[in-house]
Amino acid sequence: MIQIDDAGSGSLIGGTCIGLYYDKKNVFKFDFIPLEFYTPENFKKKLYQQHVINIVLNFFEQFSISGDESIEICQGYIFDALRDYFRQNNYIWKNVKIQGTLQEKVERAFADYSVSLGLPRNYVLYTKYPFHFHKLLRWVYADYENRKQLCKTGWKSWKKYGNLPVETYFGFMDTPGYFCLKCGKKIRTKSPVKILKFFSNKQNILYLHEDCLSKTCPTS
Repeated sequence: MIQIDDAGSGSLIGGTCIGLYYDKKNVFKFDFIPLEFYTPENFKKKLYQQHVINIVLNFFEQFSISGDESIEICQGYIFDALRDYFRQNNYIWKNVKIQGTLQEKVERAFADYSVSLGLPRNYVLYTKYPFHFHKLLRWVYADYENRKQLCKTGWKSWKKYGNLPVETYFGFMDTPGYFCLKCGKKIRTKSPVKILKFFSNKQNILYLHEDCLSKTCPTS
């Protein structure tokens, strides 16, 4: 049995992880759809779905998987072109809800990838919905010029919320336990802070170190 799943197709940040589990050899393999497939022009053409076919066929070649193996595919839209390819080439496959080993491994691979892009690991581990659009949008606006390059800019939601006016002012941190969304380090109580405010689906207020230089920010 071969299982194919994805992680990150619903995340504003980064590309999308495509994973395969081959139980006969007990192997897991994953690769990523690059962000270039999520620019407005490429996303509109759904080129990311075509790239899924390339990734999966590469997996098949690596593991010498033949066309008579049984395949289970996640039900998500990202595999629409792959399903058409399998139909046209007489593969044995079916849509299923992927659970267990593959789901855990592909989600962990995408989480690690997100951290490599700069998303704080505690944000991924301890936030109930770490890849929720508006939670990630807050992280993007904390360092907008650098982080907008990590976004799926072809999304309609990015067109709506990706260039919002931001009010910037300065104050002091009166509440303990806040972390700077730019460098990820804790903000010391009573220390001066830079405050960003913008409206997406609700009002968002971000606190940053007053002059955040990431590596040299003071912590409590």
